[in-house]
Amino acid sequence: MEPLFYVMAIMGCADGNVQCTEARIVPTRYQSMAQCRAALPDQLARNTDVPYPMIGAACRTAGAQIAKTDSKLRTL
Repeated sequence: MEPLFYVMAIMGCADGNVQCTEARIVPTRYQSMAQCRAALPDQLARNTDVPYPMIGAACRTAGAQIAKTDSKLRTL
């Protein structure tokens, strides 16, 4: 099972920062959401070649995730 990590998606947006679509995923993997967010300004500066009037970025989880169940829930 692959460990949990965070990736950054570079988003291309129309004028007014609307209708955003994912343009690419930054190849760097981050160990925490905080590390990913700290890298946002630098990665945005490196990805200005995206052919959209505006760009943005979003951090998200990747890798294996385990769902927790509530032990109080029971099937009838």
